[in-house]
Amino acid sequence: MKKILILGAGIYQVPLINTAKKMGLYTIVASIPGNYPGFELADKIYYENTTDYGKILSIARRENIDGIITTGTDVAVITIGRVCDTLGLTGLSFEAAQIATDKLLMKSKYEEYGVRTAKFRKISFDDEDYTKIIADLELPVMFKSVDSSGSRGITKVSSTDDFERARNYVLENTRSDYFIVEEYVEGEEYGAQAFVKDGEIKFILPHGDYVFKGDTGVPIGHFAPYDLAPEVVEDTRVQLKRAIDAMGLNNCAINADFIMKDGKCYVLEIGGRSGATCLAELVSIYYGYNYYEKILLTALGEEVDFSAGDGSAPEDCIGVPNASMLLMSDKDGKIKSQTDSTEGIEGVVEVQFDHAIGEEVHKFKVGPHRIGHVITEGKTLDDAVDSLNKALEQIEIIVE
Repeated sequence: MKKILILGAGIYQVPLINTAKKMGLYTIVASIPGNYPGFELADKIYYENTTDYGKILSIARRENIDGIITTGTDVAVITIGRVCDTLGLTGLSFEAAQIATDKLLMKSKYEEYGVRTAKFRKISFDDEDYTKIIADLELPVMFKSVDSSGSRGITKVSSTDDFERARNYVLENTRSDYFIVEEYVEGEEYGAQAFVKDGEIKFILPHGDYVFKGDTGVPIGHFAPYDLAPEVVEDTRVQLKRAIDAMGLNNCAINADFIMKDGKCYVLEIGGRSGATCLAELVSIYYGYNYYEKILLTALGEEVDFSAGDGSAPEDCIGVPNASMLLMSDKDGKIKSQTDSTEGIEGVVEVQFDHAIGEEVHKFKVGPHRIGHVITEGKTLDDAVDSLNKALEQIEIIVE
């Protein structure tokens, strides 16, 4: 029986763990202690911080694993790179992982390789005159932690009066001694899921984003297909390919965030793992296969066929339209009740509640504050979105 080491036991690793078990793999899960649902599913558990690649590497050696992987989070990616390099496993390299998890390294590589991206500056936290460094950037700007995920440590600033507030917010959400400030690109946010294996991009699936507008735009849902003009699709492919080359990403899933301005694609950032917020499910439904299985097979070093379920090549696939949305709370509190009355609504694929009655939840600000999700599909995108809206009306979660 092959062994797979899965980093993280949270809600976005649960489908990965379940798929691994269905594939007959021995699942080893590593995560910090907490009320994480993946612990109950794993064959073996290690309570370790997934960012401590020394300890994770020791576990990998002790267990003689065949592969290591995560989904939906950036924090464990650098550990995957270190373990893959050291043990000769299939996955992104340590160098690529470092770039993928440090926004400064990422943006610097984009500049070097000619990737279209926002103008930026590096700021040290101990630099009291940092405002001079960013004086030539046009407001509004984005203050960004270089090593966070889930939109934490990222905030939009429209006035110099708010610089210190933004700086302090970033400081609270980083392990680094520096951050970046970049110009805010006004446009339409969208994304793409992709996969690169053995140096070849196997598919690129652009998708639309539903965005929660708080201190910054936080994705709360997605849909595919995404109606883009042919020239924008081509520009997106060019910029994504250039960014992948710049970062040295290989043998991994790709989660890409873009802004479209004046018909041109600007790369926000790219992660060397599959996206959160139901994005792996979006790929699975659209192409007609279990995307988690493809991710796992790649990590095990096996051959993987990325043809669609109907046998067509991804670029020729007429996919299944689908849409998803997170469930969120508008206040801090405990869940008093939650009701799913979506039975009978055509196109509902999944309704998931993340918490049990009585558990504490947060007012939604960033991705990890989610309390559930809804996924739908349809013959057309309009059908899928209509089913999603109907389903959301029939779900009630009371928080007090």
